[in-house]
Amino acid sequence: MPVPIVLFAFKRPHELRQTLTALRANHLAAQSDLYVFVDGPRPSRPDEPAKVAAVRSMIDELTGFRQVHRQYQPVNKGCANSIITGVTAVLEKHPSVIVLEDDIVTSPNFLDYMNQCLTQYANTPGVFSVGGYTFPFPRPAGYTDDVYFFGRTCAWGWGIWADRWQRVDWLLADFDRFAADPAARRAFNADGQDRFRMLQRAKIGEIDAWDIRLCYAEFNEAALTVYPTLSKTINIGVDSPDSTTEVVYNRYKTTLDGGTKRQFTLPQIPAVQPDYARRFRRKFSVSVRAWNKLKTYLMAVKLARRGSITPNS
Repeated sequence: MPVPIVLFAFKRPHELRQTLTALRANHLAAQSDLYVFVDGPRPSRPDEPAKVAAVRSMIDELTGFRQVHRQYQPVNKGCANSIITGVTAVLEKHPSVIVLEDDIVTSPNFLDYMNQCLTQYANTPGVFSVGGYTFPFPRPAGYTDDVYFFGRTCAWGWGIWADRWQRVDWLLADFDRFAADPAARRAFNADGQDRFRMLQRAKIGEIDAWDIRLCYAEFNEAALTVYPTLSKTINIGVDSPDSTTEVVYNRYKTTLDGGTKRQFTLPQIPAVQPDYARRFRRKFSVSVRAWNKLKTYLMAVKLARRGSITPNS
C-alpha cells in the first residue's frame, strides 16, 4: 500500500481547493490513506472562525482517497506545533509519511515520485528526507538521474521516515553550545547563508517555524535531502491574502512536472552533484537574497503607485 499522506490546513479554502484537486488527480491517490489536520481559529482574529469552518466543510465532503482520517483542532495550535504533533502521531502508526500543507499544488506523479524515493532510501542513513519542490535548475550535461541531493530539507511537499523524525530535537537543547561555535555556524550556513539566523529566531520564538529545526537535525547527521530534477510541487500561497508573509516578487517560481512519467531513475548511492549544489547555494546567498528583497520592494512601489498595495516603510 502507498505511503500515507498527511495534509495540514487552517483558514484558506481557496488554496485548499486547488491543493485537493491536484492531489486527487495523482495516479496513486485512490490507493492512498489521507490524514487531514485542521487547526482552530485564533481568538484575536474574528474573521477566522468562518474561514476555518469553510475549510472543515470542504474536508467533511472530501473523497477520492482510500480512506480519509480527519482531526479538527478546537483551538489554535500554530503552524509549527500542528505539524510536529500531527506528523508524530501518524508516524506512530506508519514507518514513513508524505506531508503537504494547504497551499501546495502537486503534479499527477508526485505520489509516485515520493513513494519510490521513500522506498529506495529507507535504509540509506545518508538520506534524511525527500523533497518534492525544486528550483528550475538546468540539468547538467550528461546527468541522467531524476533526482539530486543537497544538505537542506524541503518544506513544500516532502516525506520522511519515522526513525529520522524521532531523532529531531524540536527544543534545540544544544543551541547555546552550537551558537558559541563559529566553525559550526559557518558549516551550517554553507548550504544557505540564511540558516543560522532562522534557527536563532525559531529558538527564541520570533518565528513559528518547524522546518529550520528539521534542517538543523539533518545537518547534525551530516545527511542529505533528495530533490527531483523537475519540480513535483508549486507553492500557491505566497500571494494569498491569508498568507502570513506578503510577497510581491516570488523568487520560488518553477516549472511543474507534467506528471506523465511514473518510474524514476534513482541512484543507489546518494552523492552531491557539484553543479546542482552550486546553484542551490547561490539561491540562498546574501547577495541573491538582497537582490530579491530589492525586487520585492520595487515591485511593491510599482503596485502602490497603481493603488494596489502600500509598500512597507
